[in-house]
Amino acid sequence: MRTALLCFSCWAVELGPPDAILGVTEAFKKDKSPNKMNLGVGAYRDDNNKPFILPSAAVLAFGKDSPVIRNGLNVTTQAISGTGALRLGAAFLEKFFKGNKEVYMPTPTWGNHIPIFKHAGLPSSSTATTTRRRVDSTTSAAPRSGCVDPSPNIGPKFRRSSENRNAFVYFDMAYQGFASGCTDKDAQAVRQFVKDGHKIVLAQSFAKNMGLYGERVGAFSVVCNDQEEAKAVESQIKILIRPMYSNPPVHGARIASTILNTPDLQAEWLKDVKGMADRIIKMRTLLEDGLKREGSTKNWKTSPIRLACFASPVLLPHKSRRLTKEFSVFLTKDGRISMAGVTSKNVDYLAHAIHEVTK
Repeated sequence: MRTALLCFSCWAVELGPPDAILGVTEAFKKDKSPNKMNLGVGAYRDDNNKPFILPSAAVLAFGKDSPVIRNGLNVTTQAISGTGALRLGAAFLEKFFKGNKEVYMPTPTWGNHIPIFKHAGLPSSSTATTTRRRVDSTTSAAPRSGCVDPSPNIGPKFRRSSENRNAFVYFDMAYQGFASGCTDKDAQAVRQFVKDGHKIVLAQSFAKNMGLYGERVGAFSVVCNDQEEAKAVESQIKILIRPMYSNPPVHGARIASTILNTPDLQAEWLKDVKGMADRIIKMRTLLEDGLKREGSTKNWKTSPIRLACFASPVLLPHKSRRLTKEFSVFLTKDGRISMAGVTSKNVDYLAHAIHEVTK
């Protein structure tokens, strides 16, 4: 099965033509003249004629020693944060994926997942009963709110299920580092799928784990069979991007690039990520303890309350409305709670409020 996965190409992709303007830059790069000048694109360069280098997002996701990175089998492009990466991937799947294009979502899932794929022309469902080759949308161990978490405990089952159903997996990694406090551990599911021979696609966001929400920093990656396929995939992604947003913003990406490529800054950032994750984990524990003290008989430890930065303590819409109306606790109607907004000062009040509407 793994051999078949390694050999099977998911894409019907031909090499696309270069853009009329951006193609000038590609031709410039190939020219060997020491006197060459690129006057076609109005992008800023410094006085040494050096452009900005994109951040090492793929290395963070796949690992620095990954054969995918070493052999140039990934196509990774900067995207407009996580939402933009998901939308770009959806457009790519809609145009080039050869199998059944229905997207199967976990239940519950992030509220924006279904609209993103729907507006790209891909039907979606919250069930997974078909045996035809199709797209499964999931998340890493650092998921968006309410999404399935293929952690070490359930990851092997999820991989076997994906293989048995001949499914193609789309990862959404929006909070790398926030689930466990370790970016490598949170990328374990992605790396294991790739190691097992799956040709996945991946959306990444650095909005939360780098504090760059307003800068819209993200990346979209496709794992390919070989460098020839990667070249074709890259050419078509460029064509999709050009009319969609042309070029992504540079300021946040420069910050992310500096952090990821400067050892001292990266070490400091990883320490900060662990600190943020530890606080979120502590707030979850305090909330669970508070619910017990309130007299709740629900088993909160096995509920989705334990996922990454968000908690979804199985609140129906009318209970979410009660939380807002009676306790001034504002949240989305699907019961999603941002654990980042929970503090040691308000966690007991929140536990009381949740218990009152769920008892």
